[in-house]
Amino acid sequence: MRFVSWNVNGIRAVAGKGLLQQLNTLGADVIGLQETKATEEQVEEVLQPFLADGWHLEASSAERKGYSGTALLSRTAPLRVLRDLPQADHNHEGRLLAAEFPDCWVVISYVPNSGGELARLPYRSTWDRDLTSFLSDLDREKPVFFGGDLNVAHQPMDLARPKANYNKTPGYTQTEIDGFTNLLNAGFMDSFRRLNPDRVEYSWFSYRGGARENNIGWRLDYWVVSERMAQRLEASRIHPEVTGSDHVPVSVDWK
Repeated sequence: MRFVSWNVNGIRAVAGKGLLQQLNTLGADVIGLQETKATEEQVEEVLQPFLADGWHLEASSAERKGYSGTALLSRTAPLRVLRDLPQADHNHEGRLLAAEFPDCWVVISYVPNSGGELARLPYRSTWDRDLTSFLSDLDREKPVFFGGDLNVAHQPMDLARPKANYNKTPGYTQTEIDGFTNLLNAGFMDSFRRLNPDRVEYSWFSYRGGARENNIGWRLDYWVVSERMAQRLEASRIHPEVTGSDHVPVSVDWK
């Protein structure tokens, strides 16, 4: 099985840059998309060729037009789908979809950015706490595969310039780092780092200053997996060959 996650940063924009062809080359059984910036109907329109080929689609959009949003494509229909975290204050931005399959839960999320001057860091901290509780509850039922743009670089090796950004830039504050550590301590693993402990690769590159060409980036996109699935993981990869967004897809293979 291969699960793929990709922050497309506007599904309608990337549709004109070869989105469907690039998704097809990834050979996925489940595809999670973040930052679709579109209504459910607009997402369905873009992904219609997948649906015509028998794929199942779930999509969630923000109340604010052209903002946030997630989608989940799967070759088989889920047994059950949950939208958003249980707490009402998290339910306005279309940031999470959880799909139950016979062997596991697949959760796709676009985790909130802490924002300019870290103004949204307190909310982000609450989100991280509630997310960990939610995933732990699912994990009691079945193993969890949690994929998405998690908007955090967990270790210094996960961004090109850690000293310059520490506690100054959204995604690399101690509060966010601790939130991710707490998730891992709740019985989950960062699949990429587990299988590639010393590899330095990034999944997000600023559009400014030739960041992608110069490999100046951040690893913000993850597949976090229930610890008890460790022996069933085969690969966890970042796909820099895929273009069209400031993020690149990440995948996890398991048996």
